[in-house]
Amino acid sequence: MRVLVLGAGATGGFYGGHLMQAGENVTFLVRPKRHAQLMENGLVVVSPQGNIIRPVQAVTRVSKPFDLVLLSCKAYDLDAAIETIRPAVGPETRILPVLNGLNHLDRLDAAFGAERVMGGLCHLTITMDPDGTIRHLHAFNRLTFGARSPAQAPLAEALAQAYAKCPITVVNSPDIVHDMWEKFYFLATLAGSTTLMRAPIGAILKAPGGLAFITGLLDECTRVATAAGHPPSAERDAESRYHLTKEDSSLSASMMRDIEKGGPTEGEHIVGDMLRRGRDLGLDLPLLTLATTHLRAYEARRTAG
Repeated sequence: MRVLVLGAGATGGFYGGHLMQAGENVTFLVRPKRHAQLMENGLVVVSPQGNIIRPVQAVTRVSKPFDLVLLSCKAYDLDAAIETIRPAVGPETRILPVLNGLNHLDRLDAAFGAERVMGGLCHLTITMDPDGTIRHLHAFNRLTFGARSPAQAPLAEALAQAYAKCPITVVNSPDIVHDMWEKFYFLATLAGSTTLMRAPIGAILKAPGGLAFITGLLDECTRVATAAGHPPSAERDAESRYHLTKEDSSLSASMMRDIEKGGPTEGEHIVGDMLRRGRDLGLDLPLLTLATTHLRAYEARRTAG
């Protein structure tokens, strides 16, 4: 299987590196600065489940199709990513996006055709140092992917077999869109609440009205998922409520940290998209509206300088 990984950042480097360890033919499509790092130091992943230090195939542009394109960019970089990978997408190519939310599926379907676009998500705590070293910060990790149409099933199975050789948790899901919804509604709640309050979950819960705010926002996102035909399972609902109401929790969305740094966010792709979907379904969502308005105001101020 010839695999192209767009970028060799934290997520792409981690999952692309493990495919290399499994013996697959992996190429990283990267910017010149990252290319220089990889040529000098190789791919370096420091992980509780075993380090990866090895030379890699890396290019700054592509001109021929691959069997699989692994896409792990930020949502706000998706338009540029689509044009970057376009030469790598042929008639039989499958694209596996590992992005948060769901909005990117529509954009990738429009660009390449739904028959080429699989579904995927990951749970991974990871970062990358300035020198390019990728640091896996917690032993827990899970990559979930799956076919959105029967024609994609053979490649999904081949990918699952490749990752079975690696010391990581991988799930080839029979209902990947539902799995993506179960992460989406939780993440929209976490991002909406911690960005609006500029505080982790535990600090919000200490404030009068904090619990009611978080559970109210979770209820609104649950209503959207349910109306869209993807109600969270009882197990997932219990897990979400546990993490979002744990009084000593330091949990916050990476989106909050993006705001604290003054950078762009995936707010429109996650919180804003949840609101759009709910409004299209005729739902009244006051807390989700407030969280989205806040994120849009932040972006308006940031882009205005």
